[in-house]
Amino acid sequence: MPEAVISVSGLRKSYGEVEALRGIDLEVRRGEVFAFLGPNGAGKTTAISILEGYLPRDAGAVEVLGEDPARAGRAWRGRIGLVLQECRMESLLTVRETLTMFAGYYRRPRSVAETIELVGLGDKADERAGRLSGGQQRRLDVAVALIGDAELLFLDEPTTGFDPSARRTAWAVVEGLRDLGKTVMLTTHYMDEAQALADRVAVIAAGEIIAAGTPDDLGGRSRAASLISFDLAPADAAAVRTAVAGEWSQANGRVTLRSGDPTRSLHELTGWALANDVRLGALEVTRPSLEDVYLELIEAGRRR
Repeated sequence: MPEAVISVSGLRKSYGEVEALRGIDLEVRRGEVFAFLGPNGAGKTTAISILEGYLPRDAGAVEVLGEDPARAGRAWRGRIGLVLQECRMESLLTVRETLTMFAGYYRRPRSVAETIELVGLGDKADERAGRLSGGQQRRLDVAVALIGDAELLFLDEPTTGFDPSARRTAWAVVEGLRDLGKTVMLTTHYMDEAQALADRVAVIAAGEIIAAGTPDDLGGRSRAASLISFDLAPADAAAVRTAVAGEWSQANGRVTLRSGDPTRSLHELTGWALANDVRLGALEVTRPSLEDVYLELIEAGRRR
């Protein structure tokens, strides 16, 4: 198993009487994309700020790249890269000029030309930052985080406000970071983004980690019942409920069967349909989405 790049144990932080972090434990391994999920006010920003060395903690042990961020020096800071939720580059500088300027802050920076190509801005190298589209500006943000050849990158809501095309482009950039062997800690409100990019995820609510694992296993998702749904005329809906056992529901002409054994249920269902010359319109089989599981976890966390 790869070594831990981030190790957190019993981390606590309060603001007056408000306990933002209630003893969380966390581990991020080298070379993985780790998604940190949670609603606004859950403690994500507080935890990330402590990991980045910008906020002191009240209690607990924290180690990032082998050092305590609260005491780490300039050399350590050169090993991490940050993409904040809102970054504002100098609008009159070109992409190339921006990266050349930031490269000067590091002892051994990446090649400016190579970094520009890595984030897909090769054809915009001499364009002023202020004239870039939103998606292109975000790629420039990532390039600035990469120019110091950081081992660990913190990406805070990297695709907020993006259109679908720009989001997919940004996802490709993050996947490229994994291919380079970088470790990425990602915060996002988009569950499809976490599903697509993360090797592992952790969900925080009210200052506590309430679930952690791979996107497929989070909250028992891999063991959750599947949903078999299809369009069916009302006259046939009663008949299929009688013929195929299971937990049924119906709304707006859409019939849904919840099944823990979808293979068997599908066999019985399609057999009944063929025998009775009934068409199962828009038939599909799905598991609860990561978003479904996330919302259930958050609601359960609030009831604690």
